[in-house]
Order: sequence, then structure tokens, then C-alpha cells
Amino acid sequence: MTASVISAGFQTTVQDCGRAGLRKFGVTPGGALDSVSLRLANLLVGNPECVAGLEVTSGRVRLKLNVNRLVAWSGGEFEMRIGDEPIPILHCARVSAGGMIEISPKRGGRAWLAISGGIDVPEILGSRATDLRARFGGWEGRALRDGDLLPLGAESELCPRIRAAIPNVVSDWSAPRFGSRRRFLRVIRGKNWDDDIEAKLLAQKFGVAMNSDRMGLRLEGGEMVSTNPAELVSEAVAPGTIQLPRSGAPVVLLGDCQTIGGYPKIAHVITVDLADAAQLQPLDEVRFELIELEEARDLLRERERDVALFRAGLEVRFG
Repeated sequence: MTASVISAGFQTTVQDCGRAGLRKFGVTPGGALDSVSLRLANLLVGNPECVAGLEVTSGRVRLKLNVNRLVAWSGGEFEMRIGDEPIPILHCARVSAGGMIEISPKRGGRAWLAISGGIDVPEILGSRATDLRARFGGWEGRALRDGDLLPLGAESELCPRIRAAIPNVVSDWSAPRFGSRRRFLRVIRGKNWDDDIEAKLLAQKFGVAMNSDRMGLRLEGGEMVSTNPAELVSEAVAPGTIQLPRSGAPVVLLGDCQTIGGYPKIAHVITVDLADAAQLQPLDEVRFELIELEEARDLLRERERDVALFRAGLEVRFG
């Protein structure tokens, strides 16, 4: 049971929900930069939510399956086809053995592809996620290449029931779509927040620099000068932390970020907006809006409630 990589695109990696509880050992959480997109795609094809799938960054990705499977995708502005059949975002689709899956960007960002049974690469430190900097996990610790042969896991008991409910190729049901798809990120105050930071961070528009990656979005074009330009004692950082290096150009940390850092932590992108941060790419522009911590918690609770309702609906329909 395999998926042959006919065309790997650029920086396509195997990702799941990441490595939890290992930050004290210096191990980054990693995983899908928009874990909710991967979770929803997995639910659509009958997988547990955090089964490993593919994170697609850019370029055309083409896979050929040697076994019947279900597939679904979520994320940015992409197109997916099975043969000549277009597959809408967050719909489940049937792929027959020998079938060809193609997913490619219309504009860009990132997309997540789930296959029933998941990508069955070895689990390392509790996860199958690819850590590109440490070069472990996923498929040989690297991005996919043309000619790779990815093993697929066994389908769950739910998969045959979902497959039987799809009359042709694509399901007539879908998952809810989260994220604003706007270039506007909500933040809460960081430890090193002050009035000057507030005035400059919230009043300006920033561009995403070309050297941005899964570790962080490097911003440029705004005028930010730290009130404390000296490096601080290194402290814990997390995905969403906005650091201010000596250059005065903010960095929004993403899933592959380091576990500690010595630059001022001026703000934090709220958890529910990390999905939008994952869609930003070089030359995009972004602005920030300040909200309070309790509002951020409410938004997260609301999102998780909606995911739970969708999960429950699938269980009622196919369980």
C-alpha cells in the first residue's frame, strides 16, 4: 500500500500534529503549520485527527496510489484533481488503485492533504512530523523528491462506510472552513510590550521577507526600534511569539521555531490566527490588531467546539 511521488513540488513534507511535551529538551513542536486544516482533512477521510498527511508549499504535487483510498485537502488557494475531476476544498473524494492525485497552487500559501490510513513513516519521539532543521522524522528527515515511495497505513473501520456513501467521486458533504484568509493577525501583549511598541506595531503594514520559512515570518518595511536593543536572558518562546531582533525587523515564530530565544518578546499571534500566518508568503503584506487574552481564549474555545461538532456529526452519520 503505497503512494508514488511522481512530482514532489517544492518543500512538500510529511506532517502530523507535531511533538508535544519535548520543548524542555530543546525539541521543537513542528508539525502542520495549520494543524486544524490537517485535522479536518483527516476526519473527512475517516482517520484519527492527527494522522500524518502531506503539507504542500508550492509547485505541482502529483501522487499515484496503488490501492483504493479516500483523500481530502484543506488550506490556501490551491486546486486538486483526481484525473480530470476537480476536488473542492474540505470534501472527501474516492481514488481508485492506479489513480493520480494532483494538487497545485492557484496563488500560493500552503495546503494539507490527507489520505485514508495516513502516511505510515516511522514514528520518532511520538510523531511522524518532518523536522527539516534537525533532519529527522517524516520521509528520511527531508522534503519529498520525485520518485519517493510513501507507505500508507491501514484504513480505519469508518473508511468503508464513508466510501460507500460517496456515489461518484466527490462527497456531497464538507467540513467547516476556518481562518479569515486575510492579511491581518490578532495579537496579545508580550512580556516586552510598551507604548512605543504598541504605536509602531499596530499602526504599520509589514511585508513578508523572502527568507521566511517554517521557522518564522521575517517582516520588513515597517519602522520598529526596540527600546531595549540589547539581547535579554534567553527564555521560552513558542509558535506565534513575535520577537524583535536588534535589526528592528519583527519575526513571527512558526511551528519549527527554536524553543528559547533572547530577543524581546513584544507580542504573540493568537492560536486561532496561526492558520492565517501559515498562508503568508514572501511579498505578502500583513497588519496586526491587539486583543485581550480572554478574547483569544474564547476564540480558541469556539473553534474547538466547532471541530468537535463536526467530529460528532461524522460519528452520527457513519459510526
